[in-house]
Amino acid sequence: MSSPFKLIMISAGFEHGGNVTHRHFDGHPGLNVYPFESQLGNRFFNDFLASVERVQYRYPEFREGLTAEEAYEDMIDEEMKTVLRKRNGSKFRDADLQLDEADRIQAFKEYLNGKSISRKNIIAAFFTATFKAWRNYYNPNSDTSAYVGYSPAIGIDAGRIVKDFPDARIVHVVRNPFSAYRDTKRRPFPQPLERYLVTWNIYHSTAAMYASQYPENVIIVRYEDLVADKETFFRNLCPRLGIKFDESLLYPSWNGVELKGDIAPWGTVLRSNKDYNESIISELTPEDRKLIANATRPLAAHFGYPESEPFSTLYA
Repeated sequence: MSSPFKLIMISAGFEHGGNVTHRHFDGHPGLNVYPFESQLGNRFFNDFLASVERVQYRYPEFREGLTAEEAYEDMIDEEMKTVLRKRNGSKFRDADLQLDEADRIQAFKEYLNGKSISRKNIIAAFFTATFKAWRNYYNPNSDTSAYVGYSPAIGIDAGRIVKDFPDARIVHVVRNPFSAYRDTKRRPFPQPLERYLVTWNIYHSTAAMYASQYPENVIIVRYEDLVADKETFFRNLCPRLGIKFDESLLYPSWNGVELKGDIAPWGTVLRSNKDYNESIISELTPEDRKLIANATRPLAAHFGYPESEPFSTLYA
């Protein structure tokens, strides 16, 4: 008899270090870490936050009467499906992923065989089928391992995730808005600053609400604490996730191989260290820094930024 499905989801605002945190979990021997963003969403979920975030980054809904194949296809999962279907069109074209989509679909169907085609079972099938089909995954799949996914801002759907998986853990990463906005400007189509600041407040205040409502499930961490002292950060976090500390947590990796130098293309945040996180703030204009400080001051105080260096002078 297989063990219960165990889910850990990483959430973050854009360029808040969610991808970086995800990559730090990659080499842990007790975890099955999804290779790219876990874009679970589909086009059948629409709520009052639909204008804030793209559907692929939301927690999905599914139509009644689906077949397993239809459920698989409904999930957007753009990064993985692009690699599998048109590798030369993917930013991960050079990643050594040996996985045939037909094998993944077959494993997806086998997981759902005899089960209801419910959202909970579809999500579990999504993760388990990936690792059943991933031929060169460095860590042999184990039914006792937890599955780790990352989807930007999925913490705003924490209440719906917990309904499906009462033992799930959602690690929501907060990063100071100055560094985060500077990194988001590396995108070919960055958000205007005002919109970025609105979403910064929405993402993190909503995650804070759910952390109060579901304190065992929703865990808020600061990216600054990760890059300042990785060992202390993960030794504090691991017990809350129900996993053991492992030295592999101290560096970013993909499929068990350390990512040296820039973390791209796995994220726009290029380095997971304190100097990088702080130095890029100087690349913002004084006007931008002032607007960011004024727009984020109340929520930043909740996370302790105005009382910590080097951010205290920015909020002065």
